[in-house]
Amino acid sequence: MNKQRITSPAVKEPAPQLWSNCMVVGDVAYVSGMTARGPDGQTVLGEDEYGQSKVIFQKIKDLVEAAGGVMDDVVKMTIFVTRIGQNTKIWDARKEFFTGDFPACTLVEVSSLAKPEILVEIEATAHIGCSKGAD
Repeated sequence: MNKQRITSPAVKEPAPQLWSNCMVVGDVAYVSGMTARGPDGQTVLGEDEYGQSKVIFQKIKDLVEAAGGVMDDVVKMTIFVTRIGQNTKIWDARKEFFTGDFPACTLVEVSSLAKPEILVEIEATAHIGCSKGAD
């Protein structure tokens, strides 16, 4: 089984030799922790966790689709937040990207993320094609 790096023109790639945003092995796509940074590397200041989560879920969607899947193929997410009391804002954004059975999910509060203005970071695992025919 080979691994393949997946990229999307909608998601800025990190500098060489740092990490990959998305790797696929077999039918499993592993999406690195995504934040609300835009193509210029600056944080897209969605005013709160809801706005940042929407940016992040869109990036995950772009990468999963580039791997040949759909958002409902995402089976596991880990969400890191700096203000756990704002978790319902993340759930509200998540509802805009998933249908049916939502992915298994872990929510963890951390003291900080890569930059002070980053409030949310989300990583995801998808089994490409698993949601086809599911209803």
